[in-house]
Amino acid sequence: MAFGLKKGNISDVQIDTELLAYHDVHTVTLYLNAKRQKDYYDYILSLKPKRVIFNPGTENPELYKLLKEHNIAFEASCTLVLLATNQY
Repeated sequence: MAFGLKKGNISDVQIDTELLAYHDVHTVTLYLNAKRQKDYYDYILSLKPKRVIFNPGTENPELYKLLKEHNIAFEASCTLVLLATNQY
């Protein structure tokens, strides 16, 4: 699943522009800087993901704290590197 500001597709994945109530979310991977993430804190927490990946430039100690309080794992890493090295 993908969320963005503009509709479109990435390969066969449709980009949603509405904050939908997805279920069984394992990983949220962020490409928004810390300032822009604030508007999505409640939404991210509502998804109850097992982990959140903060790509380079998205590190956010304030959100780390919220994730810890909700027992959600997180890591500062590059999603593409994790995928390419079978560490995802």
